[in-house]
Amino acid sequence: MSNSLIYQYPPLQAGILQKRYKRFFADIQLDSGETITAHCPNTGPMTGLYLPGNPVQVSSHDNPKRKLKYTWEMIQVNDTQPTWVGVNTGLPNRVIRHLLETHQLPELAHRYDRVQREVKYGQDQKSRVDFLLTSDNPEHPPIYVEVKSATLVEGRMALFPDTVTTRGQKHLKDLMAVQPDAKAVILYFINRGDCPTFAPGDRADATYGQLLRQAYHEGVEVLPYRFEITPNGIKFLGLAEFVVDNG
Repeated sequence: MSNSLIYQYPPLQAGILQKRYKRFFADIQLDSGETITAHCPNTGPMTGLYLPGNPVQVSSHDNPKRKLKYTWEMIQVNDTQPTWVGVNTGLPNRVIRHLLETHQLPELAHRYDRVQREVKYGQDQKSRVDFLLTSDNPEHPPIYVEVKSATLVEGRMALFPDTVTTRGQKHLKDLMAVQPDAKAVILYFINRGDCPTFAPGDRADATYGQLLRQAYHEGVEVLPYRFEITPNGIKFLGLAEFVVDNG
């Protein structure tokens, strides 16, 4: 893959994580010595990522409507092989949108002409798919794409999820339900560059793991994409190997 950045962060400031609390707040001591409270854009447990004392990077924003000026963007983990991991769960969808609109995902590139966001779908029409790809070619059916950010690791294997996710379970059921009239894709944004393989996170949510394997065997396309996170930006590393049975 190209070594060029597919996403460039705004200028970031380095610091040390002090603590995270009330899910959305993180106290961080900047390298300048100032201690700030940053927005934590991650509602999950951040298993393996909540590491007080570790280096972090934050972005700053001058929007007067924001309650917090700073946003926690990434944390460095693994002392023996330091690796930056993205913690901003809102960013993967923006990156994937760019890659879809510029046809840079090889497995999907020639199968659609238009990209729509947040389209209602599912048996009850109460879910919204992250992306709906449609084509002018009648031989190319619509493609429903759900995006998930994966940060949990075991060795050098990325896992998803890191906690029980009934919402994620429902998304897999909805993706299976759109077939055979449409194509379904579950796309995992591996938010770190140190994982060449990917598998279901059965220890965190065995039901999700069962549903993911069922979806895979029923034809849902599983695309675990690797990304290298750095304070400068994000590089696209291509597909990780999907380990269907990691027991």
